[in-house]
Amino acid sequence: MESAEIRRRWLSFFEERGHAVVPSASLIADDPTLLLVNAGMVPFKPYFLGEVKPPAQTLTSVQKCVRTPDIEEVGKTTRHGTFFQMCGNFSFGDYFKEGAITYAWELLTSSVADGGYGLEPEKLWITVYLDDDEAEQIWREKIGVPAERIQRLGKKDNFWSMGVPGPCGPCSEINYDRGPEFGVEGGPAVNDERYVEIWNLVFMQFERGAGENKEDFPILGDLPSKNIDTGLGLERLAMILQGVQNMYETDTLRVVMDKATELTGVQYGAAKDSDVSMRVVADHIRTSAMLIGDGVTPGNEGRGYVLRRIMRRAIRNMRLMGATGPVVLDLIGVVIDTMGLQYPELVTDRKRIETVALAEEAAFLKALKGGTNILDTAISETKAAGGSVLAGDKAFLLHDTWGFPIDLTLEMASEQGLSVDEPGFRRLMQEQRDKAKADARAKKTGHADLSAYREVADNSGETEFTGYGSTEGESTIVGLLVDGVSSPAASEGDEVEIVLDRSPFYAEGGGQLADQGRIKLHSGAVVEIRDVQKPVPGVHVHKGVVQVGEVTVGASAYAVIDVKRRRAIARAHSATHLTHQALRDALGPTAAQAGSENSPGRFRFDFGSPNAVPGTVLTDVEQKINDVLSRELDVTAEVMSIDEAKKQGAIAEFGEKYGERVRVVTIGDFSKELCGGTHVGNTAQLGLVKLLGESSIGSGVRRVEALVGVDAYNFLAKEHTVVAQLQELVKGRPEELPEKIASMLGKLKDAEKEIEKFRAEKVLQAAAGLVAGAQDVRGVAVVTGQVPDGTGADDLRKLVLDVRGRIQGDRPVVVALFTVAGGRPLTVIATNEAARERGLKAGDLVRTAAKTLGGGGGGKPDVAQGGGQNPDAIGDAIAAVERLVGETA
Repeated sequence: MESAEIRRRWLSFFEERGHAVVPSASLIADDPTLLLVNAGMVPFKPYFLGEVKPPAQTLTSVQKCVRTPDIEEVGKTTRHGTFFQMCGNFSFGDYFKEGAITYAWELLTSSVADGGYGLEPEKLWITVYLDDDEAEQIWREKIGVPAERIQRLGKKDNFWSMGVPGPCGPCSEINYDRGPEFGVEGGPAVNDERYVEIWNLVFMQFERGAGENKEDFPILGDLPSKNIDTGLGLERLAMILQGVQNMYETDTLRVVMDKATELTGVQYGAAKDSDVSMRVVADHIRTSAMLIGDGVTPGNEGRGYVLRRIMRRAIRNMRLMGATGPVVLDLIGVVIDTMGLQYPELVTDRKRIETVALAEEAAFLKALKGGTNILDTAISETKAAGGSVLAGDKAFLLHDTWGFPIDLTLEMASEQGLSVDEPGFRRLMQEQRDKAKADARAKKTGHADLSAYREVADNSGETEFTGYGSTEGESTIVGLLVDGVSSPAASEGDEVEIVLDRSPFYAEGGGQLADQGRIKLHSGAVVEIRDVQKPVPGVHVHKGVVQVGEVTVGASAYAVIDVKRRRAIARAHSATHLTHQALRDALGPTAAQAGSENSPGRFRFDFGSPNAVPGTVLTDVEQKINDVLSRELDVTAEVMSIDEAKKQGAIAEFGEKYGERVRVVTIGDFSKELCGGTHVGNTAQLGLVKLLGESSIGSGVRRVEALVGVDAYNFLAKEHTVVAQLQELVKGRPEELPEKIASMLGKLKDAEKEIEKFRAEKVLQAAAGLVAGAQDVRGVAVVTGQVPDGTGADDLRKLVLDVRGRIQGDRPVVVALFTVAGGRPLTVIATNEAARERGLKAGDLVRTAAKTLGGGGGGKPDVAQGGGQNPDAIGDAIAAVERLVGETA
């Protein structure tokens, strides 16, 4: 049974039994404590925590998940992987243990003809929590599982919580016996390789308190409503139903390994090392495609770094298997073809996914070349110092900065007769991991900070947003916080957070900045509102300062937004939609939105593009936008189902979370997007849009910044003034300015070259005098001295090499010259081959001189350069060099 069919049967089974089907959420977690969705229940956390009411009491989904705690282990075993799909069914106060257990048994053991998975009941083993007599009784008496196939396990294995105070409860796991070829008998308590877990049923019935770890925490009592959260690993079930040894041999991964074989000629199963590489490629390429599909782009932080790391690891392993050219396009294509059966959006977005992946491959191949150069230098320095071990910090630098895999560093160092300080490298890696874990633990405390807002939401419901149709209105204060703590009242000067039952204030979201304004109480009190946020879904928190009087909970109020600011932001937001569509028209669907910020009179828009946008294209985009403004198109908004929006071709932002009902903003016949923001009523209200330029903000992501309306006019007015001033200076018409200024700059550049040539000749004229003043130090011709201040590093280097070349014969030569440039001392030292045979190396001499100058330096044995902080120490540095020559020679 193929993976797509396993998924289809799961959703159909539970939909037929009254569950609402929830599409998989994006892998980009809508949770500040997570980088990526790492479990099937993550999108449902707000329901379990009571932050949001679920759309139905029973739900089902097949959720995309990514876990990356041990990326280095992927490939080494057949059990580790990063991407997986978790099939789940959920109940919020509806059925509990008996219902969950009955559903699970029915789906697993029903025949394939009847819509089930057809597993043999006698091969299924059950585990329950130590004291969960109720679950054990249901399995025995209701389902008929023999007592000898039911085992009790402790809190580590069969008790679930989120790791923070909140819901928790015992688990019951269903395990499949794969047979004696996978190990000894005795059930999952003895051998989890043979008895593989396929389905975990979580009975969420208790509330836990804070604890030191996953097992040490108090149970505070029963939850008011008992819930069900289950998870079946699709890949594990596919492994069983497809009769293969491990998940890498299932249909969605095996095809990637087959393509890798086609590209490299290496067969899976031929050798241990190549098998590891094959598994790395299969897992990481599939994960990369899924992450890019959900809007993640490679970068150096957060989820972007996760993507970059796994992509580079996959590319590196392809090269280890013999691939010499680009391989990502072929591999990604196989993933899209296979996973597209389950996630059609992968096929729709194929071009964008391929473009991002190809750009990262090209960047890594370039980094691989640059990292190789850095490694070669580090190896040379280690050998020059007489060492045989490459320092751990060098290996870590290559890994962390250049994305250089440690196995590559080990291999290349070994080829040069060096080992690598692996313990030092591992220590630095561990320090990095520990810091990341500490940051993650710190983030988890964020749940407690939201309790006050949740309490307001529970007591008063969601804030009704009235801002689409009005800019002011009556309301009631239903929540008040001072310093993050609920308070019945606040006085003049207090910084407060106010929750209203209804509000015209737009809360920051979707790239649009929040409204500002005032809340006036009937008592005469006034609060200046500076920001509005939604810390929990549906609750608008107005942040500001009490200007006059006292504010109390329950008081009637009148909310008024800053209309001028709102209109300026609305113009920017509508202009962003126009820019998005114009860029897609010019560059294709790969120019998908990757972020935006709409502020008064200006906006920035981030979009996918592997290369810089040519200036001519940007000019055309700007022209198209302003042409649309002149057409006076109406801007309308309509709420509809997400399916209807997709049918109409509405554009959705990657990574955004949408409900079943969405708001679609349409600009005439030009643009249609899912959007919750505020907009103008007609494009003519924008006046003018001026694109300031575009730049790179990360691999495959570009940013356009622009001005709108009056701000755009003011910018052009200033530009006109500058142009007028330039006309006066160069005595030319506006269209002549580029040519005239280019001509002036060319003449200036030619003059600078002549000056540089004159200066260099003047410096080199001193060479003969310096040669004549050479000293004999134990048979070595030593030339030292200070040349005129202001001599550049390049000129000083030329002079040193010229002096060295003028001293003829087999005599050892050391030339050490100094100067002061920019207020700092600079030295260049050179030796000839005869001097180096006597142990006189330029790098050693420079380090001695630079240390005396209060700085550092280095280079090759024949020529080196250094500098420092103290120009007054040049005389001492010359003496130090001469002394070292005498000691060494």
